[in-house]
Amino acid sequence: MTAEAKRLKQNRERTAYWTRWGPYVSERQWGTVREDYSEDGSAWDYFSHQQSLSRAYRWGEDGIAGICDNHQRLCFALAFWNEKDPIIKEKMFGLSGSQGNHGEDVKEYYFYLDNTPTHSYMKYLYKYPQAEYPYAELVEENQNRGFSDPEYELLDTGIFDEDKYFDIFIEYAKNADEDILVKVTAYNRGSEEKPLHILPTLWFRNIWSWFDDVEKPQLKIYSQNDSYSVIEASHPDLGKRWLYCNNSDELLFTENETNTALLFGKENDSPYVKDGINNYLVNGEKKAVNPNKIGTKFAAHYKLSIPPGESRSIELRLCNSDFLQNPFGEFENIFNQRKQEADEFYHWINPHKMPEEQRQVQRQAFAGMLWTKQFYYYVIEDWLKGDPNSPVPPESRKNARNAEWRHLFNDDIISMPDKWEYPWYAAWDLAFHLVPLAILDPDYAKLQLSRLTREWYMHPNGQIPAYEWAFSDVNPPVQAWAAWQIYTIEQKFWGRKDTEFLERIFQKLLLNFTWWVNREDTQGKNIFEGGFLGLDNIGVFDRSSELPTGGSLEQADATSWMGMYSLGMLHIALELAQERPPYEDVASKFFEHFLYIADAMNNIGDGLSLWDEKDGFYYDAINFPDGGRCLLKVRSLVGLIPLLGVNVIKPETIEKLPGFKKRLEWFIKNRPDLKKNVACMITEGVGAKRLLALCYATPHKDGSNNKLQCLLSCMLDEAEFLSPYGIRSLSKFHQENPFVIHVNGNEYRVDYQPAESTSGMFGGNSNWRGPIWFPINYLLLEALQNFHEYLGDDFKIEFPTGSGNYKNLSEIIIELSKRMTNIFLQDESGKRPVFGGIEKFQNDPHWRDYIYFHEYFHGDNGAGLGASHQTGWTGIVAYMIQLCAESGVR
Repeated sequence: MTAEAKRLKQNRERTAYWTRWGPYVSERQWGTVREDYSEDGSAWDYFSHQQSLSRAYRWGEDGIAGICDNHQRLCFALAFWNEKDPIIKEKMFGLSGSQGNHGEDVKEYYFYLDNTPTHSYMKYLYKYPQAEYPYAELVEENQNRGFSDPEYELLDTGIFDEDKYFDIFIEYAKNADEDILVKVTAYNRGSEEKPLHILPTLWFRNIWSWFDDVEKPQLKIYSQNDSYSVIEASHPDLGKRWLYCNNSDELLFTENETNTALLFGKENDSPYVKDGINNYLVNGEKKAVNPNKIGTKFAAHYKLSIPPGESRSIELRLCNSDFLQNPFGEFENIFNQRKQEADEFYHWINPHKMPEEQRQVQRQAFAGMLWTKQFYYYVIEDWLKGDPNSPVPPESRKNARNAEWRHLFNDDIISMPDKWEYPWYAAWDLAFHLVPLAILDPDYAKLQLSRLTREWYMHPNGQIPAYEWAFSDVNPPVQAWAAWQIYTIEQKFWGRKDTEFLERIFQKLLLNFTWWVNREDTQGKNIFEGGFLGLDNIGVFDRSSELPTGGSLEQADATSWMGMYSLGMLHIALELAQERPPYEDVASKFFEHFLYIADAMNNIGDGLSLWDEKDGFYYDAINFPDGGRCLLKVRSLVGLIPLLGVNVIKPETIEKLPGFKKRLEWFIKNRPDLKKNVACMITEGVGAKRLLALCYATPHKDGSNNKLQCLLSCMLDEAEFLSPYGIRSLSKFHQENPFVIHVNGNEYRVDYQPAESTSGMFGGNSNWRGPIWFPINYLLLEALQNFHEYLGDDFKIEFPTGSGNYKNLSEIIIELSKRMTNIFLQDESGKRPVFGGIEKFQNDPHWRDYIYFHEYFHGDNGAGLGASHQTGWTGIVAYMIQLCAESGVR
């Protein structure tokens, strides 16, 4: 057992609490729904980046490479100043939703380089310009650009020309669960000696300004000598901790309280406020920091001058001991040991032979997954009614955003999609996060999924909260799938079979499944509307709004998701039934649900279907108010998602469960109308396995293509969905053949757009009309694996379509995985597709090996698009690399 695995064991057995401290500080708290107390719900405008320097947060904190305890009582992060910027750099800057030409966007360069599940070793890189940061230029230029224009990035301003910047590496190493070593190393990449102020900052989340009866925590100097200073942090709940600061130039104290005089023209409660350290350092206001050396916010000031090509380092130590005799004497040994242990852990995770470059991409993907854990605090009841020491909220807040979620009480460490662009959990994103996280730390993965279904998250009606901008939005129901992924991955990597977790999550998901059936299947036909479903602008209309045509939308993907959900619940029930016979009855119920949904996909009634026989594809359909009906012939992922509704049942499973076998045989005999569209309960596949699938896979007697062959032929066509880098979200067919419909004098259209969105639908900051999205690609690969398990190696299909080359589905899975992982790997010319045409990233040795795991990728050239740090679901590439390595494919 590796040292890191032993720490995880201690953590789960609670003999040590290794995950109490971690990288749980957000990279953006301003502009969030939680901090919005406006009358009209304009979160971006109510609390801006400009205000964040001077205004205390109510619900969380942000910082650069920050750490905190599990309830964010005490925080630590880094701040910097180059003697040019108008403010110290203590948080990442980016554009708000209204400022960016493609929505919100961070305008900094930072990288998650390494991390372990217990955060025993962590490494982070921030690239800090030496010239004045162009805040106004970035805002103005991006606001002047339209949807069709590229975004104006920080590199475009020329601020990194001639390498005039610092590479600042922040590293953490835990000597024990309550003993954290911090090392900051800054490299001057430029040609001139330049000053750099480093401000390691320790502060308390403000819990006292909002109430009268809360004891205020305190920071103060505990001791000092010629070598180092010790700061004592005393908190009424957390107790005491001590920060050792090695050879700092000065110690600066202020309060983490709003500068009301500056922002609102009201007298401050204290002369020492949140921006006090900034005002002292940048503006020369000597009275802005407390001469008595006490407060709730502290920074050790290190003033460095770094010659060109050289580096300087500083050291700190945060722990629960006030009597360390030589706090910095063993620094290098501890760091070296934790790095070695991290290497050993990741080699244990992936012991297979593979190119070092792939190993490093996987390592950085895992690091990003672990760095994007965040403390998330949101109590809807308190948020709606306001706080005793705050202004009375406007009357409109009684019906404000999320008002129907008054039960919601979130106070947890949760995996975020992106801690700057999306610093809030999203239910369906989270499901994909859990695949790579289950490899590293299955206990954490299980806890994440369980929380979504707890009574202080899940609505009493069974709905799972979607995301903070609209908890009532509807995301694809992938939680049963995620539960099974965690369950099987834990067995594979850790040798543990946690049926108790599986049963607990199954019981809660029964409530959610019932909510879906009762709410979304409005006409009781097993055809689901769903709405948004996470695919933003994929449809010709905004699927979360009233249709301009009137009537209702029958969604092929919503119905398919429910078919997949039914099979996921069936899979879990069959597993539980092997030890708990009553689950056979429940399994039979989900088997029946699936049959009805599969039948409805292909036979709504009156000869109608979501399947178009001529095109060999599934489409959404509009039901008009006058009773008319029309298929919306957009060739998108909507029509491929029916492939995801597939499950293989092994013969030994059926034989172990006589009750389920009896009911299955009853349906085969008595309901031929239901089984005819479902492949295939009678025909046995490889090893006498049975297949349940929305897409019929049994060969037709006349030799014509079945639904599976039709969809795969389209999906694997390079003129349609198959890109050199994965499966596109929209067929390239629509590049020359846009889908157009006119309603009430307005034109609605869908064009193939392989890069950024050219419309403002859903804010314009994501695009499902051409780019490659990793989560759906991963689900498609898994579906192909299920089909292969049933059909075997003899079933082959042309790959690519029209090439004359035939491969079995297992070989196609490997080929698609290679295309997707190649996004991040150097090609023959040494270029990484993910970096597109950005020369600095492609060619500079100080940039080219630091990987961004973007939100989505260009449908033709693989360039990264959208949120730059959405390691969340794109981090699933770590598992793809793992699967390729296990198969011996490089």
